[in-house]
Amino acid sequence: MSENNVLLRVDHLTKHFPITRGILIQRQVGTIQAVDKVSFVIREGETLGLVGESGCGKSTTGRTILQLYRPTAGKVYYRDVDLTELKGEQLRQARRNMQMIFQDPYASLNPRMTVGKIISEPLDVHNIGNGRERIERVHELLELVGMSPHFVNRFPHEFSGGQRQRIGVARALALQPDFMVLDEPISALDVSIQAQVVNLLEELQEKFRLTYLFIAHDLSMVRHISDRTAVMYLGKIVELAPRDELYSHPLHPYTQALLSAVPIPDPIKERKRQGIILEGNVPSPVNPPKGCRFNPRCPVAIDICKKEEPEWREISTDHWVACHIV
Repeated sequence: MSENNVLLRVDHLTKHFPITRGILIQRQVGTIQAVDKVSFVIREGETLGLVGESGCGKSTTGRTILQLYRPTAGKVYYRDVDLTELKGEQLRQARRNMQMIFQDPYASLNPRMTVGKIISEPLDVHNIGNGRERIERVHELLELVGMSPHFVNRFPHEFSGGQRQRIGVARALALQPDFMVLDEPISALDVSIQAQVVNLLEELQEKFRLTYLFIAHDLSMVRHISDRTAVMYLGKIVELAPRDELYSHPLHPYTQALLSAVPIPDPIKERKRQGIILEGNVPSPVNPPKGCRFNPRCPVAIDICKKEEPEWREISTDHWVACHIV
């Protein structure tokens, strides 16, 4: 892999949340291991898809990369600058290059602020331009996401979910970032609107050479938009590969089970195909299993899977997997 065009490098990123008890005197009684020693790179201009079940740590990974959550351990390098070491004004300036689009367009916009105020807020925070220049920039951003500049004095409750998400995209673009974390940006939208928002994101990426971390449940949508795909299970990335390679040759048993649940638009093939049904529930991140975290549900687990954590290995060019039996 060429290191020249790597924009973001995540190295053994770990985020644990303490569990406390007590009212007057709180004491720690456990730890939620939300993200545990996650490593990957994202190259300039590409989209890395991050998939997995609910609660596996996808959103926490995105927020920890942007330092919205401070990591418990590990490093995040953005253009060789270690974000985990930045504080105060340095971190604030670094955040101009990195933005996030949130999952819920109904909760991520302040209902008491007009559209114009919402989109211009990043410009106000970073003191960019005067009043007139900010108004012009807001009009320009609304047109960029396919909305009328006349909406600046309206409030979020006057818009549909898809329109609200476009407002969120406009706000994220205000500071002209290079890197964006898209935290399930379409999961709260109607199916008919999802394709429009994804097409908008692709157009903006091509126009401004943006780099995306696209977090999602929908494997077919991730296949459409991503260049490479990472599969996450219980705080660990278990497989990472170029999109077509992962979908045609999944190696990890969990990836195989996920892909077997994706419908094929061919009724004959769909009837012949055997789905992989995983037994049991996802273990608690408070007390994850020893060895491979997937071993209690894995249909092909062997003794070593219950004792030793699998090594993160490159099986073929840019195809990484953590599994003892591969």
